[in-house]
Amino acid sequence: MSEVTTELSGGILTITISRPDKKNALTNAMYGALADALERAEAEAGIRVVVFQADGEIFSAGNDLGDFTKQSTGDGPAVRHVERFLNNLVKAGKPVMAAVQGKAVGVGTTMLLHCDYVLLAEDAQLIAPFINLALVPEAGSSLLMPLRIGHVRAFEMFALGEPVSAQDAHAWGIANKVVSRDTLRMEVQRIATLIAEKPAGAVALAKGLMRNTEAVLAQMEQESGIFSAQLRSAEAKEAFRAFAEKRKPDFTSVGNN
Repeated sequence: MSEVTTELSGGILTITISRPDKKNALTNAMYGALADALERAEAEAGIRVVVFQADGEIFSAGNDLGDFTKQSTGDGPAVRHVERFLNNLVKAGKPVMAAVQGKAVGVGTTMLLHCDYVLLAEDAQLIAPFINLALVPEAGSSLLMPLRIGHVRAFEMFALGEPVSAQDAHAWGIANKVVSRDTLRMEVQRIATLIAEKPAGAVALAKGLMRNTEAVLAQMEQESGIFSAQLRSAEAKEAFRAFAEKRKPDFTSVGNN
């Protein structure tokens, strides 16, 4: 079974992350499939709304740390599809929605900042552990998160990496609504249908006016350079060694390069 599946019905393209045995951790190949799906959505006039969802107990554990480890030793893929996925997400002209259950870690959280409508199940938890992994925020989140929830809350999310509950995420403005786990998919399809029935041209124009795409892309480019350098740092190597050895990392014994 594919780890990313798509289904088109009633003008709604539903993209499902389906790697539940690995907590929906995203590999380079999965990012490629997600990027392809977004390109399809832009190309096909019959697609009016995009919905992201995930199978299993959690939305996503974020990037597959095995991929990170390879990149930190210079053994990463020739083409990093995560960059294509994020660029397509930023540039998406059609409404993008997400239905999130359980933990949404790393990019599982930061991608929500690019969605136009976000539903969280009552058990959802948003986690941004970048600094805990000796990395920096990505996906434009270093710009978008402070704009959305304020500097001090954003710094707390990034610096401590502690879970933010669905209720707090809703109160802070990261999500539109909190619903029961049992009704999550039904509710996201209901809202998506309402949006799909609106005049698509007006919706796209309104979305474009509400977003400074060029500023976000510029921020992402800056983040990417710093992220890539930090991924090869002694701090990051210690973080990944500690994860593999199931121990607490000791950053006091390493430099920052």
